[in-house]
Amino acid sequence: QLHLTMSEKNELTRSLEMVQNQLQEKESESKREISEYKDRLLQAEKEHQDALTEANQKNEVEIEACHEKISSLEHFISSQKLEIEHLKSNKEQLNNSLKEANQALGELLKTKVR
Repeated sequence: QLHLTMSEKNELTRSLEMVQNQLQEKESESKREISEYKDRLLQAEKEHQDALTEANQKNEVEIEACHEKISSLEHFISSQKLEIEHLKSNKEQLNNSLKEANQALGELLKTKVR
């Protein structure tokens, strides 16, 4: 009976060792996989951050170009408004001169008719 019990004990001990070894192997494999996933995650985050940085830089350049274009257009509009005011003033002066010329012509014609 003792011999049988010792034999069972030895077999159970071997089984336990095998199970422990398998668990250790699985734990090692799990740790390795976790490490790989972490590395891949870090790489993906870095690529994502690099892409964001690049996109932000491109956007900043485009925004600056748009600001410059807006400023240029505002300057152009301002100069066009000044030109319009100048032309209106000239038109008014020409209209006044035309009125004066017509009045003078009218006076001359009256004088000639008399």
